[in-house]
Amino acid sequence: MADPNPLLLQIDEPESESPKIVKQHPSLDDMIERCIGNCPWTLFQATLVSFAWFFDALQTFISVFTDAVPTWHCTSPSSSSCNNICQIPRDSWNWDLPVHTSIISEWSLECSGSIITGLPASSFFLGCLAGGFVLATLADSSLGRKNLLVLSCLIMSLSGVLTTLSINVWMYTTLRFISGFGRSTIGACALVLSTELVGKKWRGNVGIIGFICFTLGFLSLPGIAYLTRGSSWRLLYLWTSVPSVFYSVLLYFLVHESPRWLYIKGWKEEFARTLRSIAAPANRSSLTDSFFCRWVEWEEESQETDMYSAIKMLLQKSWAFWRLASVMVVGFGAGMIYYGMPLGLGNLEFNLYWSVALNAFLELPASFLMFFLTGKLDRKISILGFALLSGICSVTCAMVRWKGMQIGLELVSFFCAVTAFDVVLIYTLELFPTCIRNSAVSMVRQAVVLGGVFGPLLAAAGRKNGFLSYGVFGITIAVCGLFVIFLPETRGRTFCDTIDEEEQKNGALSNGVNTA
Repeated sequence: MADPNPLLLQIDEPESESPKIVKQHPSLDDMIERCIGNCPWTLFQATLVSFAWFFDALQTFISVFTDAVPTWHCTSPSSSSCNNICQIPRDSWNWDLPVHTSIISEWSLECSGSIITGLPASSFFLGCLAGGFVLATLADSSLGRKNLLVLSCLIMSLSGVLTTLSINVWMYTTLRFISGFGRSTIGACALVLSTELVGKKWRGNVGIIGFICFTLGFLSLPGIAYLTRGSSWRLLYLWTSVPSVFYSVLLYFLVHESPRWLYIKGWKEEFARTLRSIAAPANRSSLTDSFFCRWVEWEEESQETDMYSAIKMLLQKSWAFWRLASVMVVGFGAGMIYYGMPLGLGNLEFNLYWSVALNAFLELPASFLMFFLTGKLDRKISILGFALLSGICSVTCAMVRWKGMQIGLELVSFFCAVTAFDVVLIYTLELFPTCIRNSAVSMVRQAVVLGGVFGPLLAAAGRKNGFLSYGVFGITIAVCGLFVIFLPETRGRTFCDTIDEEEQKNGALSNGVNTA
């Protein structure tokens, strides 16, 4: 019969046992695993944290509708040409919908260059880049995962509300930059916090829940846009931003900080209090002060970090630097297709609402595929295969002229890119220890966003030459996907918490010892 209190059994071993045995095993991981591994409350908190991806998706792709060029028609039969809106008098044509349905029609940007019309979307991704570099390390240093997630959600949602007050494209662009600045760390914080709140059994699945929430947000956007068609574009911002404000408040009061991060920081009292709060009811009586006193020598190994020490460790350790560089290159390629393809859907001459909905819907099977197979798929082979297939389909899409085959190839390419993107984020979690994990994930997401910065520009260029959008998308993701061959396989490995622990595990792996 199993001992009803395995925690005390592990701690009360005779002191004659060699202490080196404890140090050779991931004791913190084992402790958290036994305390909260299958606790429903931690699963609820992890799911609530993952829902931040829902609002992230709304603000990421909202410009597909608010910045779209509305349809128009000629009003004067004498007009010699109705093909180019900029070559006929203004009184010879009119918009099909009220002018306030898009920023293009409201601010008369229909004849502006692609740089002006694509500037708001690009500024959003530039804000993501700036915010990532400024905010990313705060989750590993001073603020922690939870506080930075709440702060990021508030910045993104409040700037979205303020966007409705824009009076010109420049004010609008500035507020989109601020929104991107806040949004930059939401995905990384939500992913890291949710996976650090649960045990190993649920870690991969909880990470995928975030992707599913992002898909649901993306999928709901065309529905919200369709229901508000004919209304002001400002209404779409209100519908997507106000609920996010209330969500941020709810998140602050219902979710705990990551016990792993508290432990690494050496905050013993907060670590103990948090672990008691989220532990399974059967284990709470065992988590006494004397129990935590047994972990004093672990506390002494805690790593105090300043704002940029995590980045320094990533750059100073050669293995960490090469891992980060390789996975960032892969993320750049995935990001270019992931953010660029939805912006280029208008070039395929399909109904915008349906084409966006189909692309968003494809994220569901991609997320469910990862949810059920994340424990069985090798990371390297999966990323390489999906990246190459996505690239081939994207390039072929730019070369064919039949509309049915075009949309089919675009959907397959987008599906493979989404799946590769999901695997890359899970892979990054497993490649780096707790003390630098959030910074590493944030840097990879920055690379993904950097790929997205080029999306609006390539999508605009693709209106005249399709290969400049879908052709470039395909070549980029295929070439970048090849860099995964320089990374180690991580499927089935346990999380490491410190740099030393990761290096010891790497040494054991190189000597043929299984440390999983």
